[in-house]
Amino acid sequence: MLTTSTLAPPSAADRCDRCGAAGKVRVVLAGGGDLVFCGHHARLFDATIRATAVEIVPSEEPSDN
Repeated sequence: MLTTSTLAPPSAADRCDRCGAAGKVRVVLAGGGDLVFCGHHARLFDATIRATAVEIVPSEEPSDN
């Protein structure tokens, strides 16, 4: 179940943990850690993210990809 966000959305300084591009989505895991993904990798791993995330926090900035 996804909850209301307590974490800040990814900022311009946050980079994708997969490729280093600008972060567009922060994913909070059950163990308490979080990952940041660019738009491309968030779409690529969408099903897995939705199945395992405790919380998904999108960027507040408009997406360009």
